[in-house]
Amino acid sequence: MSNPYILVLYYSRHGKTEAIAKQLARGVERVTGMEARLRTVPAVSPDTEASLPAVPDSGAVYCSYDDLKHCAGLLLGSPVRFGNMAAPLKYFLDGSSPLWLTGALIDKPAGVFTSSSSLHGGQESTLLSMALPLLHHGMLFCGIPYSEPGLTNTRGGGTPYGASHWAGVQNENNLTAEEIQLCQAQGERIARLAQQLAGTA
Repeated sequence: MSNPYILVLYYSRHGKTEAIAKQLARGVERVTGMEARLRTVPAVSPDTEASLPAVPDSGAVYCSYDDLKHCAGLLLGSPVRFGNMAAPLKYFLDGSSPLWLTGALIDKPAGVFTSSSSLHGGQESTLLSMALPLLHHGMLFCGIPYSEPGLTNTRGGGTPYGASHWAGVQNENNLTAEEIQLCQAQGERIARLAQQLAGTA
């Protein structure tokens, strides 16, 4: 087996969820030295089937179920879609039943992240919607503790359930300093917990 890694798995339509993923990856690798493996999922077509070109046009490569199976921890991200995760990510997770049957993800730490165009557009419900399948897999769900000052100082995204970003109606907002700090703190926390659970910290 390869060196332990944290899987940062996301779907991003306009780039802001991807931007969060990259900051989470920085947090994973900044202090712990653990690898952050960035992966995405393909869009789904109107007939609900995944559309799979060989490789994405840009950004992270597509996630495999082996990537998920062998991770030491997971950070899962999606833009808000009516207060829920986006269909492509749900489609991928719905195909993970073989991992559930074997208990492959039990006792691994996991966290979630999201972005939305409106400030109160369903960030927290989207984060909770992503937590549900992780709990069914037996993963250890981890949010962001209030010891992180960004949670009480933020004027944009950032929740105790996971990192978030307020992108704006025209996708005009860049990640704020508080949002970046919370992303990196969450990435670092998941990596540290993975090391502790593996007895390597």
